[in-house]
Amino acid sequence: MKQLLILLCFSQVALAQQVKFTSPLDTSLWKPEIAPKENSRVYTSKGKLIMDTKGGVTVWLNKELRGNFTIEYRRTVLVAGGVNDRLSDLNMFWMAQEPGFRRHGVLEEYDSLQLYYIGMGGNTNSTTRFRKYEGTGERRLIGEYTDSAHLLQANHTYTIRIVVKDGTTSFYADGVRYFEYADPHPLRKGYFGFRSTWSRQIISDFKIYQ
Repeated sequence: MKQLLILLCFSQVALAQQVKFTSPLDTSLWKPEIAPKENSRVYTSKGKLIMDTKGGVTVWLNKELRGNFTIEYRRTVLVAGGVNDRLSDLNMFWMAQEPGFRRHGVLEEYDSLQLYYIGMGGNTNSTTRFRKYEGTGERRLIGEYTDSAHLLQANHTYTIRIVVKDGTTSFYADGVRYFEYADPHPLRKGYFGFRSTWSRQIISDFKIYQ
């Protein structure tokens, strides 16, 4: 597949700004939802997005994505003595239906949405799970790993890739396919969001390919 770097309706200038995560954070392009906890914040530094949070956090891309596409980016869970450092929860939502950007980062607030969800190294780095939220409160489990090969390494920069193509969605970390799901009732449009809780993480080099 010929991969052309695009951001759907955004211009190339806007795309370059997004990839670099300009300072301060462009809140027209990115919509942070963060639990009201002490010592929690979302900010940018040196072209990277930092989520440094005691509670839950979601940072949405404010653009509905449609059709076939690939999302790719780099992400590190830091464990270096920071107040919120914890090896857990390299998570993300995609194809979320009408998120509204009015929540406060608490995971249960998203139960009313239809979406796909990866929780990589969740539950204090004991599980990696792929779920489909049905919009009814059901978080349907599609697949799960508990072995160390599919859990997180501290301070390792992962290349994350999500592929949506013709009703099938796949998740890769460092080129290894963890999950692939041919959904009989696929979500064909929706929003992408970085998701985590109680951790410090760095995100960079965000791209979307058509």
